[in-house]
Amino acid sequence: MAEPGKGVTAGKLAINVQKRLTRAQEKVMQKLGKADETRDAAFEEMVSNFNKQMTEGTKLQKDLKAYLTAVKTMHDASRRLQDCLADMYEPDWFGKEEMDTLAEDTDTLWLDYHQNIADKSLSSLDTYLAQFPDIKARIAKRDRKMVDFDSARHHFASLQKGKKKDEAKVAKPAALLEMAAPSWAQGLISAHQVAQTNLSYNQAEEDLGRAQKIFEELNVELQDELPVLWENRVGVYVNSFQSLAGQQEKFHREMGKLSQNLNDIMTKLEEQRELKFFCAYFLVQSAVTNGADGDLPPGFIYKVRRPCIYPPLTSQRHCYYSTLVLNNNSVFSLQVKVIHDYAATDGDELELKIGDTVLALAFDNPDEQDDGWLLGVQESHWLQNKDISAKGVFPENFTQKV
Repeated sequence: MAEPGKGVTAGKLAINVQKRLTRAQEKVMQKLGKADETRDAAFEEMVSNFNKQMTEGTKLQKDLKAYLTAVKTMHDASRRLQDCLADMYEPDWFGKEEMDTLAEDTDTLWLDYHQNIADKSLSSLDTYLAQFPDIKARIAKRDRKMVDFDSARHHFASLQKGKKKDEAKVAKPAALLEMAAPSWAQGLISAHQVAQTNLSYNQAEEDLGRAQKIFEELNVELQDELPVLWENRVGVYVNSFQSLAGQQEKFHREMGKLSQNLNDIMTKLEEQRELKFFCAYFLVQSAVTNGADGDLPPGFIYKVRRPCIYPPLTSQRHCYYSTLVLNNNSVFSLQVKVIHDYAATDGDELELKIGDTVLALAFDNPDEQDDGWLLGVQESHWLQNKDISAKGVFPENFTQKV
């Protein structure tokens, strides 16, 4: 309670204390059924809707903030995962630069997603909820003023009843007093008694009028505002969730593209590994057949003395498989994708289906290669069997380089 002299005068403080006491007394009388209470069922329903609306909006705000926190957590996890991949990804692996760009784009996408939800969904919800505290305070004030109005109404009614009784009681003594008084004083005595009786009555009437005016002004304002606020909730919810859904759709669409890019890079890296493994495997098979230091099949020559066999993707980058050449040409001249079906017409030809991937090989004897024809093995056969026993020739113009 504020001390007198510090922003609140003693008189003002006394008035406030008296108001609280009067309200408390009025509420007790109403609960005991000794005083009627002003009731407005329609307004009470508005207040019930308001409280429900405020509770729902506050919960939505809380849950949306929790969702944003989860997005931030996922962003941090994604960033750590991308950093881990970048640290492991060796410079000579396929798509190193593309991988670095992909990590940057992924990080930017997460940042934009988080910021857009905060700016477009959460911000509008915060603005919507900012009006509730003021309205809640005015509803509480309206309730207090309604008690003041009821108290003033009951006080005035009691004075009205008491006035009639007092007039009857005063009439007889006043008549006797006037008879004993001089004639010139009789009118003054009567007037004084009437004035005393009317003084408190008039004051109560003024208090009632003032309390009624304050209450009705607040009541009318809230009856205008609360229904509008109640209807506005639908638009707020629609805007919040439409905005969120739009941001989610955009994020997942763009993330899907980045994920596909990552998958493509990984696929190419795996193909690179398989190609290198194929060379190493072929070389090992030759070494087994001809002896560890034996000669390679005709046309193959060594470029180094000691090969590394497998795995090829190690820090020892100068491996045997990378130095195996045939007449100074690499074992694989190219990798091709089939764009037209081809039905083999001879035993040494390779059957082709649209979409197949073929690993092209160098001919054992270059003189045997016809113009427009290549030698190769189906990539699917190699991946499954790790041998080139099913190799065959095929028309080059039925394929295109990958």
